[in-house]
Amino acid sequence: MSNFSPNHRVHKPVVRSRGGVVASQHVGAARIGAQILTEGGNAVDAAVATSFALGVLEPWMSGIGGGGMMIVRHADGKVDTVDFGMRAPAALALADYPLAEGEANDLFAWPAVQKDSNMTGPLSIAVPGVVDGLGVAYGAWGSKPWANLLAPAVNLAHQGLSVDWYATLMIAQCAGELAKWPASADRFLPSGHPPTIPMAPTAKSRLPMESLAKTLDTLMRNGPRAFYEGPLAERIAAESQALGSSLSAQDLAAYHAQILKPLCISYRDAKIWATPELTAGPTLAHVLRNHEEFQNLQSGPDTEWYLSLVNSLQTAYTKRLAEMGDINGGRDIGCTTHFTIADRDGTIVTLTQTLLSVFGSMVTLPETGILMNNGIFWFDPRKGNPNSLAPSKRCLSNMCPVVVERADGAVFGIGASGGRRIMPAVAQIAAFTTDFCMDLEDALHCPRIDVSGTGLVLADSDLPEVVVNALASQFKTNVKKRTVYPSWFANISAVQVEARDRIGGTEPTLPWADAVTEI
Repeated sequence: MSNFSPNHRVHKPVVRSRGGVVASQHVGAARIGAQILTEGGNAVDAAVATSFALGVLEPWMSGIGGGGMMIVRHADGKVDTVDFGMRAPAALALADYPLAEGEANDLFAWPAVQKDSNMTGPLSIAVPGVVDGLGVAYGAWGSKPWANLLAPAVNLAHQGLSVDWYATLMIAQCAGELAKWPASADRFLPSGHPPTIPMAPTAKSRLPMESLAKTLDTLMRNGPRAFYEGPLAERIAAESQALGSSLSAQDLAAYHAQILKPLCISYRDAKIWATPELTAGPTLAHVLRNHEEFQNLQSGPDTEWYLSLVNSLQTAYTKRLAEMGDINGGRDIGCTTHFTIADRDGTIVTLTQTLLSVFGSMVTLPETGILMNNGIFWFDPRKGNPNSLAPSKRCLSNMCPVVVERADGAVFGIGASGGRRIMPAVAQIAAFTTDFCMDLEDALHCPRIDVSGTGLVLADSDLPEVVVNALASQFKTNVKKRTVYPSWFANISAVQVEARDRIGGTEPTLPWADAVTEI
């Protein structure tokens, strides 16, 4: 029996503008992106500013110590993908990851590794890609001065992390692991404990982030490659190695994000552009190809529609976990934050960035202030599989930003955070908008399911009883309420571009998330 009231409902309206709009998991980052649009910047400019701001405002989800994926749908209809995913260090030693009994945790069905060395701590750190990915996108399509785009994040870091109940919740759940690493404990655990929630209406509490502010200032003054080459890169490598990581200056210097051709998926009478290669994009394509065979569309998703979707998701995830990975270093086709931006001209950027788990590796570098990823956890620790752990190998991620072009001319930029639950959520929003021509607000509030490779179907408690009963009769099913935390059905941030209007919306239950329009 759930503790939550069955009568509680949350509704978050979308925002609408004739100008640009930014939909982000943190409203403060959305405001910064919208301000860049107001000042004449384009969607890519706003994406750079929003990304760096998110790494300060919501540091446990993403930041310059992580990786990501981006789709840019230009105003003329051309679509590009920027791949800045993480990869294993060249000096990674397989002997550091001996198997243990049991499964690692609910995020992946991998066997556990002794001391969880692939999941937390310095040995879990992969080569970060966020800064170079943003730099590559900016170099190709940016228009405003680089320094102008990073200045807001620098200022935010100087101010420190604002503490409220949600920040305390996120920090408290990882306090035990954060406490193991002195720089992480210093930043997030004042006096050795999670920060106290300010109760007085005028009270304010902030956690200092001066070391990160200095690093961001260096990147603002010297450009994105300063993260990978030169004194800052050498400090990042030296700090990482001093803690026990195999990340080297050579790993950083060799890292380069790439502009790639996206996947183009034909689905019913729509086109869906997705990220290729080692993302959830190919798995999404598999889901939609299977689900497209279901033709008995009603006025909205009904029992048979959800049953078809479950079968499509289960088949696709089985194939994904068995076959996808960075094989022999080649490009096999086969916890996180997301934001989406549409500018006045109609260019869309949909960008997912991540540390992988909440707080990533849990390791903060003491001098540079960078919270590092745990991208090594994306690899299967067993030998002989396509996604098996190996030096210099690219990570198989769950990221799934997409652009949907509907037959009536409406265009949607969609993405989500939520680990393996990202792709099922994105698939449903894409299907809601195409199968039933839902607008963005209706799609964001429509009940969802989750099927993400564990053999379990999660059903939103707001689904009709007849749907839940049908799911339970055929699959192992657990009914869950959409709550602030845990996020059972991922967290969507999306925009809709029409002939004249730009519309933005975010996951209704996510307390910090919102869309903001340019002024």
